[in-house]
Amino acid sequence: MMKFEYKQLHVKSNGRRVTFTNITDEVKSFVKSTGIQNGICLVSSPHTTCSVIFDEFTHDKDWNDDELLQVDMVKILDKIVPREMTESDYLYPGPKHVAFLKQLNEADPSYDADPATILNADAHIRASIFGSSETVVIKDGELLIGTVGYLYFVDWDQNRVRTRNCNVALIGE
Repeated sequence: MMKFEYKQLHVKSNGRRVTFTNITDEVKSFVKSTGIQNGICLVSSPHTTCSVIFDEFTHDKDWNDDELLQVDMVKILDKIVPREMTESDYLYPGPKHVAFLKQLNEADPSYDADPATILNADAHIRASIFGSSETVVIKDGELLIGTVGYLYFVDWDQNRVRTRNCNVALIGE
């Protein structure tokens, strides 16, 4: 009998640099808890400046406790999509969007529409390149991600500390 299971993970960004959070164990644990033996696991971000990626766990880390493969990835991306530091670096956000964000902030003061925190065109572009989700096959109750394959939630936005949501949905039997 086909069944659907859902869980939301909460991930905290560091606010100083791109945040990679290893969510593999949480996703594996959730799969086990559902009893689903064969199916599909979808892991996705509802945030437009975040991605879910499948990558190799590399063991070695830098002084910030970031895995070296992720540090290399960010170095390359910094050359292709440089960080937005001033309003003249990118066209985004334009005046209409800034006004819209200020309206959001008035409706919900927890939404941070400070101009210093919305200069994040780079984060939006990076998230668009990598996408918002990964889909993994579940077979015999296990995620088919190999020995060194891991799932990471990536917050490309470097402007402030935030708690992000990550959706995990399972379909199977």
